[in-house]
Amino acid sequence: MDRRNLLQFAAVAAPASALAQVSTLPDWKPELFDSHQNETVIALTELIIPATDTPGAKAALVNRWMDRMLGVGPQEQKDAFFSGLAWLDGHSIALHKKPFVKLTEAQQVAILKELDGGQGPGNQFFRMAKGLTSRLYYATEIGMRELNKGGRVPAGAYVQACKS
Repeated sequence: MDRRNLLQFAAVAAPASALAQVSTLPDWKPELFDSHQNETVIALTELIIPATDTPGAKAALVNRWMDRMLGVGPQEQKDAFFSGLAWLDGHSIALHKKPFVKLTEAQQVAILKELDGGQGPGNQFFRMAKGLTSRLYYATEIGMRELNKGGRVPAGAYVQACKS
């Protein structure tokens, strides 16, 4: 996804407050993803931003934000994402006889490293997934706390910048 498409995609997305309300409900169900796709997105995004000394993409509920943003975004973005998810499972099955979410973490990481350094549809999808994951993660409260880890932003600076 290039920058222009991403900006267009973000422009039609629901406001962050609406996403937050939808995304944090305890009885949340995907609007767009089926259960297998949702599990795959959770696994994929957690590999992109894993939990370390701070929470990862899974704890930040990136899958829920992604489901919502893709749901309100342009059809071409949905098509590209779903084609990529299907390609990822097909590639995983061709290599290991199992869909991506059923592979060991080491197998999943090996595939993502291959995609990251390669070309073609797998690389295009992985670039798209990485971009969406990082943008959504750092738009969450968990991501914002990570950005400000160690007091990188002076207290009140973010609030003041947002008010002007």
